Amino acid sequence: MLMPKKNRVQIFEYLFKEGVLVAKKDFSAPKHPEIDVPNLHVIKALTSLKSQGYVREQFSWRHYYWYLTNEGIQYLRDYLHLPAEIVPATLKRQTRPETARPRPKGPEGPRGAPGAQDRAEYRRAARKYPGTNMG
Repeated sequence: MLMPKKNRVQIFEYLFKEGVLVAKKDFSAPKHPEIDVPNLHVIKALTSLKSQGYVREQFSWRHYYWYLTNEGIQYLRDYLHLPAEIVPATLKRQTRPETARPRPKGPEGPRGAPGAQDRAEYRRAARKYPGTNMG
């Protein structure tokens, strides 16, 4: 499909930055919600990338989901003239805080399974009253 090169570059830049792209299956939508290009251009550009094996497509509930493959990352690096140090957000490791979360203190006293005290008292009651239906 013919589309302006600036639209294609915007789509490819967003895809490379995030690593994934979602588009509603609405060919008449005037704009994609996250990129300032027509939704039809997004769908057709990524369908083209899918046919070349640069993205993996998943369709569910009237939404397309595209995920970059390793070949797609290399292709977009070459197309957008990006250095090898820049990677999509899906490949970056999230930094975790160094401090561990404080754990809540448990109840003081003897350790055991929850409700163990109640079971023991039930058994003791059965021994105290042998003539009842307890035990």
